Amino acid sequence: MPDSTRAPWRSPREIDAGPEAFAAGPPPVPVRAAPFEVRVASAEGPDLELVHAWMNRPHVADFYDQAWSRERWAEELAGQASGTFSRPLIVSEDDADIAYIELYRAARDVVGRTYPAEPHDVGLHIAIGRRVDTGRGTGTRIFQALTRAVFEADPRCARVLIEPDTANAAVRKAAQRAGLRFGGEVDLPHKRAALYFKERAAAPEGGEAAR
Repeated sequence: MPDSTRAPWRSPREIDAGPEAFAAGPPPVPVRAAPFEVRVASAEGPDLELVHAWMNRPHVADFYDQAWSRERWAEELAGQASGTFSRPLIVSEDDADIAYIELYRAARDVVGRTYPAEPHDVGLHIAIGRRVDTGRGTGTRIFQALTRAVFEADPRCARVLIEPDTANAAVRKAAQRAGLRFGGEVDLPHKRAALYFKERAAAPEGGEAAR
């Protein structure tokens, strides 16, 4: 396990944002995103082994670029869980683990400098663990379910976004099929990214917001 006496963990993507961004707190963790189950990834045991294995598979490593050692992933997962910037999640369906997700506060991320970010905006990173689960609409269904679940879990969140590498055609296609709006291409420190947004639907008069 990571050494708890070390300095507080900080993502290399995190920027110095204003007090309103920090006041939003950590990204929401949905209890469920039907038809999927969601849990926070543990920094030890089966979850650690799973995430480490997935991230070292070529179809994930090519774009996630985090084919790290088991020890570094233990540090990463524990660090995210201990802070307020992001949360590491594992998504499962029918009792089978299928994807790793990171939810993060976009206004505190480097991507927050590229568009008019609001404090409660939530960004989403995705890695589908098994190659056999790619190209079958899994990403599209996860985007649809997770965006709905995030809006339900954080009533003040008005926007969910993803920022895949521009060359990641599979994720871009999944985002489009899930109804996310293309917001252009931007340069981030580590990649050229395509922005996709899902905005919370406006509330009908006298009723709750549609999602």
